[in-house]
Amino acid sequence: MGSSGGGSGGVPPGFRFHPTDEELLHYYLKKKVSFQKFDMEVVREVDLNKIEPWDLQGSSSYY
Repeated sequence: MGSSGGGSGGVPPGFRFHPTDEELLHYYLKKKVSFQKFDMEVVREVDLNKIEPWDLQGSSSYY
């Protein structure tokens, strides 16, 4: 997931999201289960039961 410009969400231009397994476990999932906020909203939550598969990209995209 890369950005093409300085859009919303505080994600800088050129930002790439490619975490290691360790980073996912210790930073994202640990914060998720302890209800802590993230510095940037990089991983957006989507209820897969309420959205059609072909609408996923458009509904979760910042740009």
